[in-house]
Amino acid sequence: METDLFVHGIVIGIALAAPVGPIAFMCIQRSIAHGRLHGIAAGLGIATADAFYAAVTAFGLALISDFLLARQWFFRLFGGLALILVGLKIFFAPPPEVTVKADGGSLISDYTTMFALTLANPLTILFFAIIIPSFGAVISGGTWFNPALFVIGVFVGEIAWWVLLCGILGSMRSYLTQKRLHTINRLAGLVITAFGIVLIASLFVSGELS
Repeated sequence: METDLFVHGIVIGIALAAPVGPIAFMCIQRSIAHGRLHGIAAGLGIATADAFYAAVTAFGLALISDFLLARQWFFRLFGGLALILVGLKIFFAPPPEVTVKADGGSLISDYTTMFALTLANPLTILFFAIIIPSFGAVISGGTWFNPALFVIGVFVGEIAWWVLLCGILGSMRSYLTQKRLHTINRLAGLVITAFGIVLIASLFVSGELS
């Protein structure tokens, strides 16, 4: 169970980081304009803010876990539909303009800027409030270990994504175009949609909707 929570956290962290939205695009621009370390530092700021919201949600939901677990089928169904809708929206959304310029500055500045911008988006906590119960990531028993393990998984998943992405982009600065950003968005949309389909399908496999 503990391992499942950590893996779920990694999956959710990657799903949250993968779409190329305005904040993620700023991180990408830092990699292109100033090198991979600046992009990774910016990604670390995003991951820290997301992990904070994940912690607030996971620890809060752990307090009412019995209520949530009794209605697990509903949260899986609702969470699966939400992932499908988000995935389709990302798939069909146009990419940001490539003309946006990243600011210079130190690695600390990259980190703090992206941390503040991500923290200023409270919709992230709504994302976790919907997705965490649907993945079964709520624990009864009154311990803090399992929610903490899930939050660490979210952080690890996001960091892994940003290190991989910024590492690649830092050495391919002239390669990224709006068309290729569109391709990234479409792939991310397909992956997130697939997560939603699998989540709903698990209800039929377990017999909860049969």
